[in-house]
Amino acid sequence: MLLFLSKSNGLKTNLPDPIKLEQHGYATKEAVLISLKRAVSRYSMLQADDGHWPGEFAGTLFLLPSLIVALHVTRSLTTVLTSEHQKEIRRYLYNHQNEDGGWGLHIEGTSTMFCSVMNYVALRLLWEGLDSHGSMLQARSWILDHGGATLTPSWGKFFLSVLGVYDWSGNNPLPPELWMVPYFLPIHPGRMWCHSRLVYLPMSYLYGKRFVGTTTSIVQDLRNELYTVPYNEIDWDKARNGCAKEDLYYSHSPLQDIVWATLKKIGEPIFLHWPGSNLRKRALDNVMKHIKYEDETTQYLCIGPLNKMLNMICCWVEDPNSEAFKLHVERIYDFLWVAEDGMKLKSYNGSQLWDTVLTVQAIFATGLTKEFPHTIKLAHDYIKRSQISANFPGDQTKWHRHIYKGGWTHSTADHGWPVSDCTAEALKAILLLIKLPRKLVGEPMETSRLDDAVNILLSLMNDDGSFGAYELTRSYEWLELLNPSESFGDIMIEHSYVECTSSVIQGLVLFREMYPKHCHMEEIENCIQKAADYIESIQRSDGSWYGCWAICFTYGTWFGVRGLIAAGRTYKNSQAIRKACEFLLSKELLPLGGWGESYLSGQDMVYTNLEGNRAHAVNTSWAMLALIDAGHVILFL
Repeated sequence: MLLFLSKSNGLKTNLPDPIKLEQHGYATKEAVLISLKRAVSRYSMLQADDGHWPGEFAGTLFLLPSLIVALHVTRSLTTVLTSEHQKEIRRYLYNHQNEDGGWGLHIEGTSTMFCSVMNYVALRLLWEGLDSHGSMLQARSWILDHGGATLTPSWGKFFLSVLGVYDWSGNNPLPPELWMVPYFLPIHPGRMWCHSRLVYLPMSYLYGKRFVGTTTSIVQDLRNELYTVPYNEIDWDKARNGCAKEDLYYSHSPLQDIVWATLKKIGEPIFLHWPGSNLRKRALDNVMKHIKYEDETTQYLCIGPLNKMLNMICCWVEDPNSEAFKLHVERIYDFLWVAEDGMKLKSYNGSQLWDTVLTVQAIFATGLTKEFPHTIKLAHDYIKRSQISANFPGDQTKWHRHIYKGGWTHSTADHGWPVSDCTAEALKAILLLIKLPRKLVGEPMETSRLDDAVNILLSLMNDDGSFGAYELTRSYEWLELLNPSESFGDIMIEHSYVECTSSVIQGLVLFREMYPKHCHMEEIENCIQKAADYIESIQRSDGSWYGCWAICFTYGTWFGVRGLIAAGRTYKNSQAIRKACEFLLSKELLPLGGWGESYLSGQDMVYTNLEGNRAHAVNTSWAMLALIDAGHVILFL
């Protein structure tokens, strides 16, 4: 895609020669300007005709296998994926197989049972033999040497059960009846993090029906290949809580084990037999209504690819010839991306809006907007089109949804799930573009639509001044004690993030500057100050902030500093900002002068340098921007 755009767009201007600095050379203003012009010119070549910048948004290694399983059980694999699709998918999976034969949770991760089993299964469903390149034998050896597929975490067990390669009795219960408990209870799924509840929603439907795909010859083979004992000798009840040590990031609490055992031994027998089976039927009907609402309000994209694949299976189970299933199939291609390493499944339907608004802000910061009017105008039009213009019909609280109108998603308007920081950064970009001449950027966004954006941002502030990603926090931290995933932490409720909180502050501050007489200015002022207080309250003792949406402490600290600076704090009057600068300077790699942070920082929650103490341009940029925003560089020149 990027190669195609680069060739088709071509250079839009004659570029000066690149600047080559000698070692210890001084970067003059002219050198910086030339480099910026070359960078913006190059990046403008990669813009799509509709104004956004296409890009890869992938790296998680359990998503693509979920697609293959979904297509297999719905008997649509060869209809949806051509032989070339399948070839590129196989290439991608092999390219990211670790040297030990397994696959990690993501492309840089060490091998896990979850992704090793899922990717092995995907390759077998794509007709790879046991001896293909020797890689399949190596993969199977890794799985068996580490205890076999009974030690797959719960999400893996679920997909294997749907496929027919693992018995449903080896799963902990996923009762659809949970969606029928009173909403005031903290455990109601509507109070959970939206990504989590929308994965467990279709899971509960398929679990409640005990759906199993057709037992094909490859399914029979997999039953023989994945386990250390014969399939018919597996103790499924014992396997319920089995999890490989390589996967166990979040272990079950004793409370959770009691809950699952009670539901397994008492609850499920009641729901599977009359008269409890009547309640099960009502619960399944209710769950299916929620699934359909999610499908229809996202144009069959769904909030993410995992719940999309699960929803698609549910629609097929209800009616293989349904229009809903056909519409799901049509939108699979929104998630596919081919690159030099093969074809992959994106973690969203893309990052179109996010990349576009940050690009606009970056170009604005260079001062070169007048030299790239076509690029800026295209991007402006795309951002305006991407705003969600109306709430969906009906009572949104019934479906446990926050308001939509005025928000921006991470990707496209079709996606239908506004995000706080995406909305705030889009608002910033739109406001910056309003400052430019109309002949350069086109017509500005209507004030009423800016009001809608501000309204949704204000509506997303939690009582403590913080902001999550999609919704208000609706339940309590202790709900994490019931996190059943084993592989993921902090997935049960909508948590607050320094990044989202900072972006909202910045967006509202810029709006306040340009519209000082807005009718909700008192509410805006209160929001800015409460949010800044929250950012200060969550700063770590070493001066850093933990960033959740990128790697990691450099990213979070950059956002922490930017939010406080926007809210009126300075290096001189804010101890938090001074501590943040001290933290960043303490992580500078000397004598290189850069920063390089590993993904392990996020996983282990301890700042970790890249292997070999290498500097990285991105981490270095974030750290420098934070120091510059804080005024630290000016103070110490």
